[in-house]
Amino acid sequence: MSDSNTGAAGDIVRCDACPVLCRIRRGKAGACDRYANRDGELVRLDPLVVTERVAARDGEVVPFLEAAPGWDGKLVAEPPVPAPPVFVTGIGSGTTYPDYKPAPFIVATEWQGVDTVTVVTEGIFSYCGVKVKIDTDRHLGPEQAAVRVDGEPVGHVTTAEYGSQMLSLGGVRHLVGGSKREGTVTCAALLALCNGEAVDLSIDGGSTVTVQAGKPPVVDGEREERMRVGCGSATIGIFARQWLGHADEVIVVDDHITGVLSEHQAGRFLDMRPGGIRVRGRKSTPGRYFQVAEPGSGWGGTAVTDPLAIIDKVDPKTAWPGERVLMVSTTGEDSAYFELDAELRFVPMAMPDPLRVVVDRIGENCEPALCTVLFMGGAGGSLRAGVTENPVRLTRSVQDLITRVTVGGAPAYVWPGGGITLMVDVTRLPANAFGYVPTPALVAPIEFTLPRAAYQALGGHMASVLDLDAVLAEHPELRREAGRADNPWPYDPPARR
Repeated sequence: MSDSNTGAAGDIVRCDACPVLCRIRRGKAGACDRYANRDGELVRLDPLVVTERVAARDGEVVPFLEAAPGWDGKLVAEPPVPAPPVFVTGIGSGTTYPDYKPAPFIVATEWQGVDTVTVVTEGIFSYCGVKVKIDTDRHLGPEQAAVRVDGEPVGHVTTAEYGSQMLSLGGVRHLVGGSKREGTVTCAALLALCNGEAVDLSIDGGSTVTVQAGKPPVVDGEREERMRVGCGSATIGIFARQWLGHADEVIVVDDHITGVLSEHQAGRFLDMRPGGIRVRGRKSTPGRYFQVAEPGSGWGGTAVTDPLAIIDKVDPKTAWPGERVLMVSTTGEDSAYFELDAELRFVPMAMPDPLRVVVDRIGENCEPALCTVLFMGGAGGSLRAGVTENPVRLTRSVQDLITRVTVGGAPAYVWPGGGITLMVDVTRLPANAFGYVPTPALVAPIEFTLPRAAYQALGGHMASVLDLDAVLAEHPELRREAGRADNPWPYDPPARR
């Protein structure tokens, strides 16, 4: 594919698609592997990508053809089906560097009676990173601990969320604020994650984790299967009635909030007899305990492998011989059943079938453990100059929901407040949507779609607007992808908050 970023013809051409300004010899590619010298001409190696709207989407009615009188049951010939609407994405489009130029494609089309313009480009993002959500009960590492790839720091552990460990990777300080190798390794890791590849991460003072978007995490060599059903207290609340009559005490082991059924409000509402078994840790409210053990990869995200290690004492005035005790983790993967003997010691026993049913039900209610990778970048500065000569008007148009922002045709969440700070789920983009430049920075597709009148009002580059048909005709080698049915169609106006 030819690109507008051409250098002088000859054995060497200069590429001006990014600040590196590669001098590329005939038959060779530039440092980013996106541009090459083909017979003295600078060409783009990967094609422009367009997405095609799926004809029938959820919530839409596909009309049946009305059969003629006397229809004999044979198939009715369907009328010609028009080509589905096409959306030009930023994937393979090229950049605006050195920034004063209009975007590579400013595409005009009509959608549902509205003259629409989409500004299509690839942004060079030095200010970018990924937010990684890892569904696991295991303790991956202390908060703020460095996350490393090949020994280089590429991010840190951030606050855990319900049933998930969270990582913040990349950002301008890792890309350009450290050593050259740190920036290169960080860029390569971000690129791999955004393009759906697996990346091995190590956490200072914690675990090694293999992360791949949309796939289960692998923690210290073990593939995670389940996301917790809830904390220990929540698990008690969900299943209390199902345990009633089959166990006298249930202790749900959890790194954050361990639950004790007979003390818990759920047990009290069920008129359960106090079990007299006190667990270690700091009591919060009845039946809810914090810090019962150190965090780790054992039961419920603790370092415990023997559940009895969290038992502080058994009150002989309250507990009784024969008391039935179930101990279980928040995923149901670990469980044990005991009965107290005459001296109130825990005796392991085979788990009764009614309790096994509920333990299995905990597992059934756990969602599959997955890794989620969100690309996050700031689409500010010079990128906006490819849209308009007055960039702040684009920012205001996005904030006012006049302009819809998409990334490779996928919906982006734009953060409130100043600037255009966006996030996108990388699994919703076509394959290999992201690239890089060795400055180092990521290259991400981005599109701005708005009514043509609104584009003219914000001072858009109207002289560079081309009809969609003309763009498609000039690029017959483009790659067509079916749009994901669960992605909003980018031409539709953004929903009002």
